[in-house]
Amino acid sequence: MGKDFHCCATCKHFSAQKKESGGMSYHCVRLGYETKPAYTFTCWDPKEHVKKLMKKDKSSS
Repeated sequence: MGKDFHCCATCKHFSAQKKESGGMSYHCVRLGYETKPAYTFTCWDPKEHVKKLMKKDKSSS
């Protein structure tokens, strides 16, 4: 399910914050550790707008 959408950046637990020193810090609020936008985990829970995109994609297939 959602192979084209499944990644940390589309999960509702994903948090991105700009570092004071520059660059970005990516964190999984649910798991409690640093992650990267392209990583994937089995606990993935997509954001609402991603669920809508997945539903739209599935119906157009």
